[in-house]
Amino acid sequence: MHNNADSEIDSCKYILDCKDITKQYGGILALKDVQLRLKKGQVHALVGENGAGKSTLMNIIGGLVQPNSGTLFFEGIPYQAKSPVEAIHAGIAMIHQELNPQPYLSIAESIFLNREETYKKIPILNKKATNEKAADVLKKFDINLSPKIHMEDLTLAQIQMIEIVKAVSTNARLILMDEPTSSLDSEETERLFRTIRDLQSKGVTIVYISHRMDEIFAVCDSYSVFRDGRFIGSGSISDVTKDELISLMVGRVVKNIFPKIDCSIKDVVFRTEKLCGKGFKDISFEVRAGEILGITGLVGSGRSETMEAIFGLNPLSSGKIYLNDKEIKIRNVRDAMNKGIAMINEDRKEYGLCLFRSITENISLPSLKKKHKGILINQKKEREACGKIASKLRIKMANLKTDAFSLSGGNQQKVVVAKWLMDRPDLIILDEPTRGVDVGAKAEIHSLMCQFAAEGMAIIMVSSELPEVMGMSDRILIYHEGSLNGEVTRAEILSGEVNQETILRKEFGER
Repeated sequence: MHNNADSEIDSCKYILDCKDITKQYGGILALKDVQLRLKKGQVHALVGENGAGKSTLMNIIGGLVQPNSGTLFFEGIPYQAKSPVEAIHAGIAMIHQELNPQPYLSIAESIFLNREETYKKIPILNKKATNEKAADVLKKFDINLSPKIHMEDLTLAQIQMIEIVKAVSTNARLILMDEPTSSLDSEETERLFRTIRDLQSKGVTIVYISHRMDEIFAVCDSYSVFRDGRFIGSGSISDVTKDELISLMVGRVVKNIFPKIDCSIKDVVFRTEKLCGKGFKDISFEVRAGEILGITGLVGSGRSETMEAIFGLNPLSSGKIYLNDKEIKIRNVRDAMNKGIAMINEDRKEYGLCLFRSITENISLPSLKKKHKGILINQKKEREACGKIASKLRIKMANLKTDAFSLSGGNQQKVVVAKWLMDRPDLIILDEPTRGVDVGAKAEIHSLMCQFAAEGMAIIMVSSELPEVMGMSDRILIYHEGSLNGEVTRAEILSGEVNQETILRKEFGER
């Protein structure tokens, strides 16, 4: 532990100075003697692959986790929060990568949890005053939601925005942002960037964790790199290129994050006619064998809602679905799976994982029928298959018996991808498949998508990241306010006829 006077004097140069932080969970060393130094008023990128230790350090700073050893200084004073409440009182707020809202709280109650307004003369909650205060905060962020709405009635993107509002409303001097845009569209992301710049102008310091390189170079001043629980280096964003930063993160050269190959596109595998449901209307499209069909649009445009209805998560009010030229009826998820349709939902915790089951159980769950030996599961075959795809996706884990709950967010996402890709369905729907996944893993997931497309699978990929959807799609459908508002081909993108601005205009409604 560093307790000498020289350390304290040195730490006065920084709003936050973390020295030799080590954290171990059982046999897993999450952090080993890491450093992090932040100058006041800077936006500092903390980057690294999944499992590098970024979120662990943020949890230590935010009071959720205690280090095994090391020293922290905040504003030149030794600091160690034993709870998130202590961190907030000290002037540190955190936006978590894994959203965990209290479903039965209202937006106002969630924003001001443990900071509620009370009556002056008696210690009783003043709901009216709390709602009014929340309404003012929401207005500043241009969020058109009633503060009385329950959190369970919000979309994932809306929950993400409320968490951002909550952190900013504490008037913290240091805000830790762990993948804050993972569920946001381009408009909401730009709104967050404006908020960050405003906070920075007021002297607030921000730690920004993201796997989206474009965001880091757009909004950050400096960076620190972690790899395998260790501090690798730091510097100014203006002194490093994207490729150099990625190489520092992964310890190797990642040649192409979007390794799209031209596959032989054959017969139509899946098509829809005038699908209507909650949030979308008159949706007609087709996907062919070997094709990656990209779908993009602003959050709330109906893109995810359409995919959820196709997979049986929500009912269709009208329209027809055809698979291999035969009309099919999908009443629930089991119907979709039995017909050969798979879906990776953007909310892995709610729909993608059994968190307290092993990695093996999670990966093999959709394809258990193929691993039966009589009435029993062929466990050897199960372990071999799961181990093979876990190795392909480079899932960082102690072993296959590890519970999914213990994995980092990005590694949890890889488990979700693995369980569906292993079953080789006729059609796979990927809704934000690389949400919260590092650049190395993104390239690997994209390579697997190309591999399965080459083997004749039809793929639908929904993504908020325009570089991803443009880099990986053979065609792109663009949603606007529940309807399709255009189609773009890969040839048009490669020729330069269509760019990100063209697609964004269509997302905003331009014909």
